[in-house]
Order: sequence, then structure tokens, then C-alpha cells
Amino acid sequence: MVKVTSKETSKALLLVAGLAFGLGVGAAYAADPDAELAALAGKVLSTGPNGETPSPASVVTLSDDEIAKVKAMHATAAIVLHYGGNDWSRAQVAGLKAEFADLGIDVIAVTDAGFKPETQVADIETVLAKKPNIIASIPVDPVSEAGAYKKAADAGVKLVFMDNVPKGLVAGKDYVSVVSADNYGNGVAAGLLMAKFLKGKGTIGAVFHAADFFVTKQRYQGFQKAISEFPDIKIIESQGIGGPDFSGDADKVASAMITAHPDIDGIWAVWDVPAEGVISAARTANKSNLIIATEDLGENVAINMAKGGFVKGLGAQRPYDQGVTEAKLAAYGLLGKKAPDYVALPSLAVTKDNLLDAWKAVYHTDAPADVKGSMK
Repeated sequence: MVKVTSKETSKALLLVAGLAFGLGVGAAYAADPDAELAALAGKVLSTGPNGETPSPASVVTLSDDEIAKVKAMHATAAIVLHYGGNDWSRAQVAGLKAEFADLGIDVIAVTDAGFKPETQVADIETVLAKKPNIIASIPVDPVSEAGAYKKAADAGVKLVFMDNVPKGLVAGKDYVSVVSADNYGNGVAAGLLMAKFLKGKGTIGAVFHAADFFVTKQRYQGFQKAISEFPDIKIIESQGIGGPDFSGDADKVASAMITAHPDIDGIWAVWDVPAEGVISAARTANKSNLIIATEDLGENVAINMAKGGFVKGLGAQRPYDQGVTEAKLAAYGLLGKKAPDYVALPSLAVTKDNLLDAWKAVYHTDAPADVKGSMK
């Protein structure tokens, strides 16, 4: 099991979740998960990496005069990713690039660390040699990479983080802000969707991220909390995966779960790429009735959902909007404008019924032909 970062953080998350649903901590959800999903819509349950209260993205704004000042700076930016090539990373980069372009900021590098801390440290060093004014990044390891990010901050680079922050760095001093999805809320949404499709009863497994990664811990905590309120649903096995082959690792642990528990009704995966591994395991085992819930609206899980396959529901982030917000906050840094320490965007519960609309909300574009065609 993944440990919560602190007792205080755990209590705060549970309190926020309870208040958001109009319930006391420990109270049972109503019998209808749909009612709870409706109550969740538009709310943010997560707190920040250091317990910060979330600010909505709507408060991050720039006046015409401020935009003109930023454009006159002819600033440059680098995007230093944990890993790329997936739909989430592509959408983040697209949102960042679009807003940077509107602000007259030139993107001079986009790096992919392959989820390896040592590679990301090297990426930061390489990027710093280009002397960017801005770095937008998501740390793979907030502890071992803290020194590299502190070096960038000390060099005057304006840092804006996605989801996670390096240990010891201080908002408003070492970095501008951190922008996140409501990962705890996404975990809750996935749990409620699992309960909905199980009709409140069954046995399930969980495939979590076995790493000191704040946002994936929040997802797992939110999922567990939601499931715990349905006494007839039991998590009978939980296994962690460390990557970088997240799909392959999830395939292995999900296959072992199905072998050990042939009657298992569902499996939750911490994001869409591990969920692809769970899909593979279910197909290999000919477990046609397995229900999968996850987070992140990736194309492959969307196609599976559209076809009426294993993936029945997920909690989606809004990565394009996160990227836009991060770029605006980078402009705050250039202007010396006070920024909120932690900005979060609400989760979006997705099923086949709202899949195409959800895709447009998440990516600001119509769903790919493969997804649309699978709906027919």
C-alpha cells in the first residue's frame, strides 16, 4: 500500500472530501453513485503538495497591458517533462505552446526523461545551458532532483510546475506556482464509477503507482476512500508498479490477480497507460466481464470504452487547460506578479455516454476518427 505523506494531509483530504459531498468524515455515500458523481462535478477535493488550499484556474488572468509587457520581453521557455509520447503529455505541451505563442514567448526545448530522475536532471542541465527565462516541468523524483531545480531557480529562471514540486522549494520564492488536476477527485470519480458499474457489489483489485509521486498517491487515496463507502465492494488485492514499462508491468500484476482470484469483478488502474496493461491481461484471460476504471482520457482506453469494452469509467484530467494556466503563471513570474501557490482544475467523470463531449472538453479538439468510429 502507498503511505500517505502525513497524517495531517490524510485528514485534510478526507475532511475536504466529506464536506464536498455534504457528508461527515466516515459517513456512507448514498446508494446511488450517480448522485455522488453529480455532487462531485465542478468541485476540487485535492489539496496541494504542501497542504495548500486550491485556487481555481479562473483566477489566473492577464490584462492587455500585462500581455503587451510580456511580449516586449521576448522571453524563452523550456518544457521539461517526466515522460512524453502519451496523450496527457501531448495535451500539456499543446496548451503550453498555444498560450506561450499568444504571449510572444518562444519555446526553445521540450524534453522527455522517460520517467528516469537521472535523465531529467541531465535534461535540466542541458536546458539551463540555453538560458531560458522559464521552465515548465513535472519532477520525476521530488527529492533527488531538488538540487537541479534549485540551481535553475537561483539562476533566475521562473519555474512553474505541473502536479508535483521538488522537496524544499518554496512557492513565491523558488517557483511561481504549481498547477494540477484534482487528482484526489479523479480517484473518487473512478471509485464511484466502479461502484456504479458493479451495482454496489463485488470484488476488485487495484494497480497503484509504487513511487513517491504526490498526484498518483492522491488518486489511490481518493479511489480507496470512495470504495470504502460501499460495504459490499471489497478490494481483495493491491499491487504497485514502478515503470517505466507501466503497461507491461500492469499486464503482469493484473494477470496474477486474475489467476489468483478467477471471480474478480473489477480492477482499477492508476492512469490510462497501466489500464492498457490491465486490458491486455483481461483479454489474455478471456475475462470478458471484467470492469476496469482508471484516470486520464487516453486514446486507447477511449477506444476500448467506445466499443463497450472493459473500460467503463474514468476520471479525466484537463491537461490542455493545465498547460494554458501554467503558461499564464509563467508570465506572472516574468512580471513579478503575485501568483496563487496552488491551482487545481476539477475532475471530469467519463463514461461512454459522454465520451465524445468529454474528449472535446479535455483536449479542445474533436475526438480522433478511431474513437468516433468505435462509437458506431
